[in-house]
Amino acid sequence: MPKPVITNPDFFGFYDLLGESERAELAEIREYLEREVKPLANRAWDTSEFPFEVVEKFAKLRLASYQFPEHGDGVRRSPLFTGFLSLELNRIDPSLAVFSGVHTGLAMGSIYHGGDQEQRDRWIPDMVEMNRIGAFALTEPEGGSDVAGGMRTTARKEGDAWVLNGSKRWIGNGTFADLVVVWARDEADGNVKGFVVEKGTPGFTATKIEGKIALRTVQNADITLTDVRVPEANRLQQVNSFRDTAKVLAMTRGGVAWQALGVAVRAYELAREYAVERVQFGKPIGGFQMIQDLLVKMLGNITAMFGVVVRLNELVAQGSGSAEQAALAKAFTTTKMREVVAWARELFGGNGIVLDYEVAKFFADAEAVYSFEGSREMNTLIVGKAITGLSAFA
Repeated sequence: MPKPVITNPDFFGFYDLLGESERAELAEIREYLEREVKPLANRAWDTSEFPFEVVEKFAKLRLASYQFPEHGDGVRRSPLFTGFLSLELNRIDPSLAVFSGVHTGLAMGSIYHGGDQEQRDRWIPDMVEMNRIGAFALTEPEGGSDVAGGMRTTARKEGDAWVLNGSKRWIGNGTFADLVVVWARDEADGNVKGFVVEKGTPGFTATKIEGKIALRTVQNADITLTDVRVPEANRLQQVNSFRDTAKVLAMTRGGVAWQALGVAVRAYELAREYAVERVQFGKPIGGFQMIQDLLVKMLGNITAMFGVVVRLNELVAQGSGSAEQAALAKAFTTTKMREVVAWARELFGGNGIVLDYEVAKFFADAEAVYSFEGSREMNTLIVGKAITGLSAFA
């Protein structure tokens, strides 16, 4: 009797490390995403418009509460659960996963970890309900990887308010966010501080970046700040330097590693399905040696990626995960993801470049995932310093 075909890309069963209740919850989330969110994804990507009906759908899932259970249902999930949740979101659509990640990870994370209790109580409950959407404004037109030392956006204290001037670029959710966490350098002491700029504040303008080839649904914005006045009550009270900003980035960087895994998993699933259905020369192309070689290389990469991200989340759960480990995870998984999506697109041949077969979207979106939250090169230098004791940063 022939053995059953193994369709699961989790070849070594990492999913089984979750508890029974968390596996059941993830299964419900996957079914909901497949039914309610996936039908919106391709059209939104094609038109590069954000499907605002997805906000209500994500709110019903309580996606924003999982990392902040005291503001949600009070149930604390494991770090491994939040990792698999990221995988599921990205498996459905990387753009919509970025929308959620910017809101819950970068914006809410900045307020939760950088704000005081009054600020958390003021903003987090509405953000959990997705009644107010957040954005995170760090990157600048002339500064990406060097933004820590080269930030040009300034903050000047005037009485009980701050005046912000400068520009930001690539700000996800920036065109419609209700709360934008803006990072600016204090003119008085030279340190980077965080400010929550509320929608409608005079002097704040956001313009959608057009013509993207990746994460097309994400509404990235160019933001201009011209004498934007922000009350002292909106300055994140626990942020005193860029090191505090970096702590938020270190937490979300591990999430990007899971994002890369979700992209790779879906590309592999699409390629495997196509290989057993597509007939050429009288048989499914999956029966040819070169096609099987591509599939096995994809699966090997995915299995290695699973090992890295699962172990990283175990370390986080123990309280011992480091920024350097998160940097290695991000650099490694995004590199392997890039290989997987390229092999998947190759397997589809000409069909791999049209949205009808979906793999084209994941192939394109992988380029953005590879670049943001610290490029491979910058994450390499973080790890390189850790293992040699020598800084190679310019």
